[in-house]
Amino acid sequence: MTTLIFDCDGVLVDSEVIAEATLADRLAEWLPDLDVEAALNEALGRTTAAILELLDGQSAHALPKDALALLDDEIEARLARELTAIDGVAQALSAIPGAKAVVSNSRRQRVVASLSRTGLDQVLGTAPIFCAEQVDKPKPDPGVYLLAAETLGVSPGACLVVEDSIAGASAALAAGMTVIGFVGASHLPADHAERLSQLGVWQVMTHMAQLPALVSNWQQRQQASV
Repeated sequence: MTTLIFDCDGVLVDSEVIAEATLADRLAEWLPDLDVEAALNEALGRTTAAILELLDGQSAHALPKDALALLDDEIEARLARELTAIDGVAQALSAIPGAKAVVSNSRRQRVVASLSRTGLDQVLGTAPIFCAEQVDKPKPDPGVYLLAAETLGVSPGACLVVEDSIAGASAALAAGMTVIGFVGASHLPADHAERLSQLGVWQVMTHMAQLPALVSNWQQRQQASV
């Protein structure tokens, strides 16, 4: 049995969030010595927790200890918009047979709420969710992908991961899984496909409609190699 793992942490901080200003303004207030917009642009593809850690290390000022918690509302709203913006994700996931799972570098409560808001909980049904709090590091970590494979009773090599972040793709690859880099959502920068390709991602797709065909092709390759 081959398994599709769908990333939905969706907490990228990127130009769309910067344009909305809420997150960038808060960070600029906390870290006044940094060019926050430039720093965020350099940190594209990281999860919010990783971005906060990076900015904190660059600044002479310190972030509040509860910085991530203070940003939860913005992050949750962002996640719902991001998943909804992935055109055709529900149809694509519905068309794929076999086992599915969700792996996220966010906390379970946020993932469950966002899947519900976007209707993806109906598509994924009883698919298990593996989240940041199940591993030691609440950031992209191969451990959460390995935990998913172990719990599902499959080898990492039998898992195909659909990822839209550089950090997540790196973690899934480090876990020994095959990755399809998704770069079709409007919030991602134009160079994202090139960066994913440089990681050695098996194939980069530019639209969710490509997903069923790519998964089918991968499953056929898996069966042929047995």
